[in-house]
Amino acid sequence: MKKLSALLLSLILVVVMATGCGKSSETSGDSTTTPTVEPTTAESTEDAAPTEAATEETAAPTETSTGNPAKTGLAVINDISSSTDATADADGVNQTNSVVVAVLVGQDGKILDCKLDMAQTKINFSKEGKLTTPAESTFKSKQELGAEYGMKSASGIGKEWFEQANAFADYVTGKTVDEVKGITISDEGTAADADLASSVTVHIGDFVAAVEKAVANAQDIGATDADKLGLGVSTNMENSKDATADAPGVAQAYSYYVVTTSDAAGKITSCLIDASQGVVNFDTTGKITNDITVAPQTKDELKEAYGMKKASGLGKEWYEEANAFAQYAVGKTVDELKGIAVNEEGGPTIADLTSSVTIDIRNFVTSIDKAIANSAQ
Repeated sequence: MKKLSALLLSLILVVVMATGCGKSSETSGDSTTTPTVEPTTAESTEDAAPTEAATEETAAPTETSTGNPAKTGLAVINDISSSTDATADADGVNQTNSVVVAVLVGQDGKILDCKLDMAQTKINFSKEGKLTTPAESTFKSKQELGAEYGMKSASGIGKEWFEQANAFADYVTGKTVDEVKGITISDEGTAADADLASSVTVHIGDFVAAVEKAVANAQDIGATDADKLGLGVSTNMENSKDATADAPGVAQAYSYYVVTTSDAAGKITSCLIDASQGVVNFDTTGKITNDITVAPQTKDELKEAYGMKKASGLGKEWYEEANAFAQYAVGKTVDELKGIAVNEEGGPTIADLTSSVTIDIRNFVTSIDKAIANSAQ
């Protein structure tokens, strides 16, 4: 009986020990699998996500790379010397010729891209001192006129003005300003270089001078050599008026000039804004009363001499407000700029701009729109 009890007790102890060992083995399995396998999987997933994100972040600048810094330049050469008095047989005219050049200049001083346009504005007035061109008229630049300009039939090479201007712009691309200044010009003002003369027969003196001026004016304001260059020109005569016994008439060609560079996403990377007023005064007999041999300067060239500061609620000159708007445009798309709310005078009403810009911005936006559209061509 004692032997049986001892045997039963031994069997019970064996079972208990076997059960205890089994539990110990499972616990040991959890301690090796759970801390090492599951967290490793989780950590691996977390590591993978940042790796993919990092790859995307690294790749993004490559896909939308803005390249090396480049300078943006703008130049305008104005002339009103072709204006004439009214006569018994013909109306008088304010003819304002404005050659406009935009350039993108690389770090080595070479022209990376060039855009060339011209505003040739003609405002007529009668021998009675009355405007005969409607005051609400707006005027297309020669690039905008395209084939409408009508030079092709008179061209010795069968090309329109815009085609020849583009050929000249292409010719100077890749050159330094010294190389452009070295272009040989004939006594007639045309290209003497055979390569250039085959595609450009118009007078190029002002083209060369405007390119030189644009390169000299070029600024490092955010553009890169990967950006697209655009040029927009808008002209009106809204400030023109008839002559009276007390005051001369005014035929004023008011042109806005905008240069933009934009990236692959369509965002503006740099912007320059300028304007000029080609003014011809005339009396009640249609005779011009101001000196038309004096070339009008742009507002950026005039700076404080323009004289807006004393009338500005911000105490700023026109060029300062224009520069402020140009800086505001950087980083934005044309659609964003079109969405800016303005008051009845065209001044911006959004808080980001009212502290720096009070002038009419509508022509700025219109010209920027043209510049961006032009950059895609």
